[in-house]
Amino acid sequence: MIAQRPRFDLVVREGLVAIGDATMRVDLGIRDGRIQAIAERIEDATQIVDAKGRLVLPGGVDAHCHLDQPNYGAACADGFRSGTLSAACGGTTTIVPFAMAYASDPLAKTVAAYRLKAEGQALIDYAIHPTIQAASAQTLERDLPDLIRGGYASLKIFTTYDDFRLGDSEILAILKVAAAHGALVMVHAENDAIIAMLKQDLVSRGLVAPRFHAKARPPIAESEAIHRIASFAELTGAEVLIVHVSSRVGLEEVTRARARGVSIHAETCPQYLLLTEADLDRDGLEGAKFMCSPPLRTTDDQEALWTGLVEGSVAIYSSDHSPYRLAGPDGKLRYGPQSRFDQIANGMPGLELRQPLLFSEGYLKGRISLAQFIALSSTNAAERHGIAPQKGSIAIGGDGDLVIWDQERETTVTRDLLHDNTDHTPYEGMRIRGWPVTTIARGEVIVDDGRVLGVAGRGRFVPSKARKA
Repeated sequence: MIAQRPRFDLVVREGLVAIGDATMRVDLGIRDGRIQAIAERIEDATQIVDAKGRLVLPGGVDAHCHLDQPNYGAACADGFRSGTLSAACGGTTTIVPFAMAYASDPLAKTVAAYRLKAEGQALIDYAIHPTIQAASAQTLERDLPDLIRGGYASLKIFTTYDDFRLGDSEILAILKVAAAHGALVMVHAENDAIIAMLKQDLVSRGLVAPRFHAKARPPIAESEAIHRIASFAELTGAEVLIVHVSSRVGLEEVTRARARGVSIHAETCPQYLLLTEADLDRDGLEGAKFMCSPPLRTTDDQEALWTGLVEGSVAIYSSDHSPYRLAGPDGKLRYGPQSRFDQIANGMPGLELRQPLLFSEGYLKGRISLAQFIALSSTNAAERHGIAPQKGSIAIGGDGDLVIWDQERETTVTRDLLHDNTDHTPYEGMRIRGWPVTTIARGEVIVDDGRVLGVAGRGRFVPSKARKA
């Protein structure tokens, strides 16, 4: 007699599953990588994971992180292997990084080559954002429409940086194509001319320490660019996401545009909620650890962003994981101990701590509700980037991406705790309450109480679906 296969491959037993702001003690049954049952009691499983007394939440979706990409100077310290390991250990089960190359390279070729980098390396599932650095006829008429139809329906553009920025006419052309084909356009929005003028003035006066990075990129550089992008989105009918919103005035531009019906959303990141520009003013070049763009702001800006998380004007919470080592010929300080602020690579690591920081500082401190935590760190990103309902929520038919949280565990952040490939963390010494102790991806336990059980290469590409145009 042939033994029958158990009904479920894995059951998560007696966890406190979030239903809105309430929790319900239920079992979750997973078969063939998908959630197939939510019930008071589920038997007949190959594997049972005991979650009694602990929160069971959707796996995190980090739709803004940088892995294995060229950066015209400092090298990205994390590839897909170390980056996705770090993500999984922090409760993230899906990432969406950026396919970037030289502007002269065909966009379709760039995306295909980047996807090959992930295959065989990624521990968790991933979608991919094409990054557009040149609005050529081939990009606008062939590559971009084909990519959107082929599962790459969220893309990114820049209004600053010499190697990435696009002019207004190029941005308008891209937004027009995106609107016609139902793609989301992510925008790094800072006014390049303002930054160039202020940077030149500061450097000419010898004001080159890391703290002057914030002076070279003031909030008005962000708010002006957001206003312009919102106007372009209104004109073309495109849907846009302003990434890493850092300031009160920047968020106000998003809010005003939304009030008049523009399809525009705001994203922010942990560094803008928990660190300030005072961190740039540290001894020597310690401030280099805290350099990102846009730069860190004030406590007033922090409060505006926290309010935005509560009120919904900030829709998505991402890491903007930009991993650089400090030392070495391709690190942040590749120009040595006398590096000027304009020679230091901008970016912070944050993939692993993204969810624990918001859980501790947001949910457990009462700043946001449990439902808001889930929406900000999982559901909203999955929806906006076209990978819901497969990702981002606990629902019948969705992927079995789950994280079990110990709300009482207290952890002090140290560099040795983390799994990325950088040599520092801007959150060193911070005390965090609550921790993702078990990460389950498509029904497979890949991290359990600090032990990594999943293998590199198990992650799969997830197509990003276009919206109805």
